[in-house]
Amino acid sequence: MPEANAAGAGGTLLVIGIHHRSTPADWGDRFAWVEAELDASLDELKAKGSHDALLLATCDRIELISEDAASAALFAPLVARRLGVAESAVAAASYRHEGAAALKHLFAVASALDSQVIGEPQVLGQLRAAHRAASEQGMVGASLELALDAAYAVARRIRRETRVAQGPVSLAAAALALARNIHGDLAPLAALLIGPSEMGELMAEQFRRAGLARFVVCGPPERAEAAARELGCNLVPLADLESAVAAADIVIAALGSGRAILTGSLVAAALKKRRLRPIFVIDTGMPADAEPAINDLDGAFLYDLVDLERAALAGRKERETAAQAAWAIVDAELAAHRARQAARRAVPAVVALRAHVERLRDEALAGGGDAQEITRRLVNRLLHDPSEALRQLAGGEVDATAMEDMVRRLFRLGRDEEGKE
Repeated sequence: MPEANAAGAGGTLLVIGIHHRSTPADWGDRFAWVEAELDASLDELKAKGSHDALLLATCDRIELISEDAASAALFAPLVARRLGVAESAVAAASYRHEGAAALKHLFAVASALDSQVIGEPQVLGQLRAAHRAASEQGMVGASLELALDAAYAVARRIRRETRVAQGPVSLAAAALALARNIHGDLAPLAALLIGPSEMGELMAEQFRRAGLARFVVCGPPERAEAAARELGCNLVPLADLESAVAAADIVIAALGSGRAILTGSLVAAALKKRRLRPIFVIDTGMPADAEPAINDLDGAFLYDLVDLERAALAGRKERETAAQAAWAIVDAELAAHRARQAARRAVPAVVALRAHVERLRDEALAGGGDAQEITRRLVNRLLHDPSEALRQLAGGEVDATAMEDMVRRLFRLGRDEEGKE
């Protein structure tokens, strides 16, 4: 089949794997075990004879990408041992793609079109890390290298030409996007965490990972002290809440005491002390910790969980819409890759043809005579073998029409050339 060797001049590209959609929910936490032991897993594959292969392991997928058909049999035993599950269970949960389907899957994975969160940026870095680890083991051949380079190019084009990686898709991502819209760079900002509840701590952790380092925790000692230790920050009592709010650029309210601890008057007083610097209030409390009247204050921006969910849903919809354009790019790049590979495969034949014609030219010249005789001799020699081959093929089971069309295409013959011999 023409599509079988989709990767290049090597063997047939193969992807075999499991992911979040094909496995039981309780396997998800174990995927990190394989990611953490990637080098050891590659050592095991190599020791058992695998070559021209890499292992991609992330929080939502484990895949073997290879041009070595024998490596496929090693996947289920390896993963089963690493995850602590039955080999038959891994085999049942596995999917397999070959040839063009494998290349399309690789393009989709690199572009985060097959991820739990469409457009998430981490997977491309994880694929590059897997590529690097396998290369260091000498397990990536030239053809597999070409397939991976093509995947990276597709991912770059999709990020450049679509909005598939833009728009928040989670509550925390929505909060981060809003904070940047209000304040810009997060690094120099100060944040206040009130409470906190589990949701508040998760939100604070996301802000810390995004570069915000200055936190203060305010709340009941039994809850606030543990959060302050986790964040490595200062703790202030609830009695000092107003001054703590005045010092904060971002307030994450997560107390849920049953009454609005952040009142309009408290925030108004804090704003006066801030000299027109805005406050972004994220109310994750259940019940709410902030009075809706805060939104009426100049310089105050209040978002609760409903607001954040609405922003996240809009972001998901934007990415899903952009994904349609991204898939069109994948299909276009897949066709372009096939064309490039076909051209590469044709190069040896073109070189051989040119050398053959040069030999015939030398022979024709060696026979002597004038230009008309030499060119007639050269034409006869050029056409003799192809004409004989065409007659033999025409008498067999080959599609004569397709063969004729190919000859006309190769030599750019129109129908008006008939009978001109």
